[in-house]
Amino acid sequence: MDVTLALKALIMGIVEGLTEFLPISSTGHLILTASLLDFTGEKVKVFEIAIQAGAMLAVFWEYRVRIASVLTGLFSDAKAQRFALNVLIAFTPAAALGFLFNKAITAKLFSPVPVALAFIVGGFVILWVEKRNKTAPKARVESVDDMTVLDALKVGIAQSFALIPGTSRSGATIIGGMLFGLSRKAATEFSFFLAIPTLFGATIYSVYKQRDLLSAVDLPWFGVGAAASFVSAFLCVRWLLRYISSHDFTIFAWYRIVFGIIVIATAYAGLVEWVH
Repeated sequence: MDVTLALKALIMGIVEGLTEFLPISSTGHLILTASLLDFTGEKVKVFEIAIQAGAMLAVFWEYRVRIASVLTGLFSDAKAQRFALNVLIAFTPAAALGFLFNKAITAKLFSPVPVALAFIVGGFVILWVEKRNKTAPKARVESVDDMTVLDALKVGIAQSFALIPGTSRSGATIIGGMLFGLSRKAATEFSFFLAIPTLFGATIYSVYKQRDLLSAVDLPWFGVGAAASFVSAFLCVRWLLRYISSHDFTIFAWYRIVFGIIVIATAYAGLVEWVH
């Protein structure tokens, strides 16, 4: 395997893992990173989605005991059945819309400037929700086990906005969940669980759809990216769970806004040729 290709795959995997579960958009960061690395093309777009599987496996590993409990209780435990149903319901809106409009979204919005605009808009949304939460009543749902089917559907609809690159899947589900009455911890954990079918489905669909582009020689650098994504995502999930116990998401909002402005400014000033 070419060393330069392996290094680019490694960097992309680290970026994916570090950004997938933070409200800052992993897709947006991958698009911008790929542009800076001159790592572009149709095969790279498949790679960017495929390495999400590594991040998904990190969540699976972190919550392996809980997931095993749900799977073993699917036919006998009402609590496990309700949890599984909520994840399925929340997964459905984005899956359906993604299937219908993926081609149009990819053609029109997968470029740096629209991503940067989504960064900025999303940052202001986070600031608004955090300000609202300071004066709002105590969260109605303290744990993912307390969520109703309607709660799950609302979070699923919120996740659909993440089909717009730069919006952030985790940001949409966490901030949307908080807006709909979930505690910060419940919204964050449900976002983690919802990532498993969402990222797994996106990976399988993308790889299958673009299978003619891929060959056995692509496995090594895809593997490097997925492995890097797994390790960095695992560390990020552990860190985020500690972080939310005493902090809000305001810092991520300002990061999004500043980063988005920098991308747009450098693009229009001709300092950086952002392409994807």
